[in-house]
Amino acid sequence: MKVLVSAYACEPGKGSEAGEGWNWVTQISGPHQVWALTRANNRGPIEKELCDERLANIHWVYFDLPAWMRFWKKKQRGMRLYYYLWQVGAYLLARKLHRRIRFDLVHHLTFKSYWSPSMLAFLATPFLWGPVGGGESAPHEFWRSFSIRGRVYEAARTLGRGWARFDPFVRFTARKATQALATTDATQDRLRTLGCKNISVFVLGLPSDDIHRLSAICPREGSPFRIFSIGNLLHLKGFELGLGAFAELQRQFPASEYWLIGDGPERKRLDLLATQLGVRNKVRFYGALSRTQVLEQLAECDVLLHPSLHDSAGWTCLEAMAAGRPVVCLDLGGPGLQVTKNTGIKVPAISPAQVVHDLAAALSQLASDPELRLQLGQAARQRVVEHFNWDKKCELMMGIYKRVLETAGHPGV
Repeated sequence: MKVLVSAYACEPGKGSEAGEGWNWVTQISGPHQVWALTRANNRGPIEKELCDERLANIHWVYFDLPAWMRFWKKKQRGMRLYYYLWQVGAYLLARKLHRRIRFDLVHHLTFKSYWSPSMLAFLATPFLWGPVGGGESAPHEFWRSFSIRGRVYEAARTLGRGWARFDPFVRFTARKATQALATTDATQDRLRTLGCKNISVFVLGLPSDDIHRLSAICPREGSPFRIFSIGNLLHLKGFELGLGAFAELQRQFPASEYWLIGDGPERKRLDLLATQLGVRNKVRFYGALSRTQVLEQLAECDVLLHPSLHDSAGWTCLEAMAAGRPVVCLDLGGPGLQVTKNTGIKVPAISPAQVVHDLAAALSQLASDPELRLQLGQAARQRVVEHFNWDKKCELMMGIYKRVLETAGHPGV
């Protein structure tokens, strides 16, 4: 089958959307011929991997807007506008390709925000949208604890998602989709209001190579009890809640430590908060690290604390689980689907004070019971292997491709 994939973000060796785009493209190309439409900016890292025989069925198509238009996306300020215009140019290029190649199916992968349109939906071919996310929201009770920057971001995000209901291109994308895939139940509800007919929740996974590498990390023994968090230091990651919970934990376990791996605009605010809570000497801010360095630090920690308030995918949780580390998170978004009572502890998100108290109680339980940590960690590894392996996700995707073609009245795969 000839598949055209739209993957604006697609780069090997990366996490988040760039890594998702890369993993999807490489998995899909196993049984099919894939034309991957991505940014010209990604050419260098991609072409370093072209000797990999797994990429033999991929035809890379690079596209970017003219150089004079790229200033809009500098420092992320105009990224959405740039992406919107990129979609228009990508459609014009894809239309020419379709006339020559006659694709059997078009699959939009990244960006994966449901409120952004995919102009490739205008091609006269069956269209698969997703997995897309973004339907998750930070409960309003938590807004008062955000920085001014965080409140502005949440307000703008709320307005942007509200506009999606009236954006004719977003609505067309939703209604043209033969099948839509949502990363969470919240996004599924949003897609339904936009007019999607066929929607499924599709939770993302990890590549087999990553699972194998992470499975080699041994369970940690000894002291001190060490908690870690990984992610950009943004308000939506809820790290101030994590610091509050850690401060409570310190009263029972004064030798415990909290490592934060990542960087971002909230760094100074979090540093000040740790000082105010009296735990600054027990908190380490590592900044942004390479993937190899992150795995080295992960091996030195006992529990992942992931207090994110809206997270569609939660790759960090899956990586920690694959490494045999229990996860303590909020029962929201992607992490709420990934983590079970057998692999970690989820707490409801009702108010900041309640979350801090419940997170501290969960951490205290794990700090006092090494056997429980080991039991949850082993179950977490097994859950990743059984439910979040990219190879198995590929098998599911092939079934979805077949269903999309049948729904559209085309021959099966």
